[in-house]
Amino acid sequence: MVQGIIGSELVKLIKSAKVPDEDYLIVDVRDEDWKGGNIKGSRNYPSQRFLLEVDDLVKRTKDVPIMIFHCALSQERGPKAARIYEETRNALHDANHTVYVLQGGFVQFGQSYKDDPELVENWREVIW
Repeated sequence: MVQGIIGSELVKLIKSAKVPDEDYLIVDVRDEDWKGGNIKGSRNYPSQRFLLEVDDLVKRTKDVPIMIFHCALSQERGPKAARIYEETRNALHDANHTVYVLQGGFVQFGQSYKDDPELVENWREVIW
């Protein structure tokens, strides 16, 4: 079951001793709106191609216990991608993982943490 995670909880995870791509992965499913900045270390899997790439993502992350998805607001694209990912991973592998959706999406996270280079990179104020 997909769960929500708030920005401050994600910050704790990113700044912890956990290793990106091994202990957790942040998946950004924004499309063209990805260009305005991103969460440091996140991977962009655009929603327009997500269905074509989900099997590869599941294979690549089959041992990653925590997956966090988001889009700009995490109201449509992020939650939908998280559900598709979870259903695909559960069908192909064990269910020993947790899938989250970042509440408020990148808009809220970026506005809150844009000045911390450990958290946000490629920030373009003109876009946000």
